[in-house]
Amino acid sequence: MSINIDRRNMFYGADSKTFDTATTLRKNMTLAELILWKKLKDKKIFGAKFRREHPIGIFIVDFYCHQYKLVIEIDGDIHCDKEKKEYDIGRTAELERYGLNILRFTNHQVIFQMDTVITRIIQRIKELAPL
Repeated sequence: MSINIDRRNMFYGADSKTFDTATTLRKNMTLAELILWKKLKDKKIFGAKFRREHPIGIFIVDFYCHQYKLVIEIDGDIHCDKEKKEYDIGRTAELERYGLNILRFTNHQVIFQMDTVITRIIQRIKELAPL
């Protein structure tokens, strides 16, 4: 029974429209998202189960591990825009209010510096893992 409650809570009240949008995004992932997904899926990193294009409240995050409450976001060039940066700061603050931890990487980091990306993810999971 606690599994069902836990599963329901992992979406933080996301509505059906957000779930529908997430389904569409899963079918249209960016190159960087696809590359990182190949590394995250099937519990390949630290035995952690990640979900892609995961609904959380009114947002959809690129990747989410409920066990560690870890969100991973991949930012394309549009995130360099001043207005988008301000939006991202607010979005991150909202996600952190749920007690989530956010890691951000650029497309460039994922495509050209994957070892560094994986090392940072493992390091964060170790920080979040109970002793």
